[in-house]
Amino acid sequence: MYRIVAIIGPTASGKSVKAIELALERGGEVISVDSRQVYRTLDIGTEKLSSKEMRNVPHYLIDIREPEESYSAGEFLNDATRLIEEISSRGKLPILAGGTHFYFDALLNGIPQSGTPNPQLRAELQKLSVEELFARLQALDPRRAERIDAQNPRRLVRALELIGEFGMVPERPENESRYDVEWVVIDPPREELRTRIDSRLKNAFERGLMDEVSIVRERVGDARLNEFGLEYRVVGECLREEREEASLLPVLSAKLWHFAKHQKSWLKRLAKGDSITS
Repeated sequence: MYRIVAIIGPTASGKSVKAIELALERGGEVISVDSRQVYRTLDIGTEKLSSKEMRNVPHYLIDIREPEESYSAGEFLNDATRLIEEISSRGKLPILAGGTHFYFDALLNGIPQSGTPNPQLRAELQKLSVEELFARLQALDPRRAERIDAQNPRRLVRALELIGEFGMVPERPENESRYDVEWVVIDPPREELRTRIDSRLKNAFERGLMDEVSIVRERVGDARLNEFGLEYRVVGECLREEREEASLLPVLSAKLWHFAKHQKSWLKRLAKGDSITS
């Protein structure tokens, strides 16, 4: 059984910095559990650390795909499994940190049954907003709604496809865990977290978030852009002149805060057993 540390928390809570601190203290190496940081060019909107900020701590699964390419939970499962074994074999501590809870679920609990794609249903669902997709999922399968990334339209559509075929999203098969997990849960007070979210957003715009989204949009188009999360989707709306630039900060702040509350409820259910709150 492999010993690993899993650092979880809502957006803007400081998971990446905590991972580096623990790596330096305990001889660890960091595996990113972030479905967006795997893509090159998505730097500001995903809050990637610079090489200086990494402080010579090895980091993995960052900048391994172009934004035109795909990266699945199954690929993450294979990559993370291999990296945990490699890091452990060198006598180092694997430290997993990030906000993609579906990836944590895949690694620790396996991947749900895939089912058969339904192109007609998928085309109908893709016309809905993420809010409408999530509301539909909550009504049809509240259990799955509690665990899903509520801002990821691709995963919401896939879950609703599975419900159309099976009546609910199938449970994962029981499997014996290969990992002895030490949970590090970062859960700042509400007002502190709201302040951190707003500060992070202002900094992102100052660093050139608008230009970054524009470059990514030119490369991948609007449909793919929307899959990269709130910052890219909302700024994309502004670039298409569907939203005033002055509305970006307040709208993103409100949406990210709503997302953070969803993450908070998820991490309380996931972090069982040996938990550390800091």
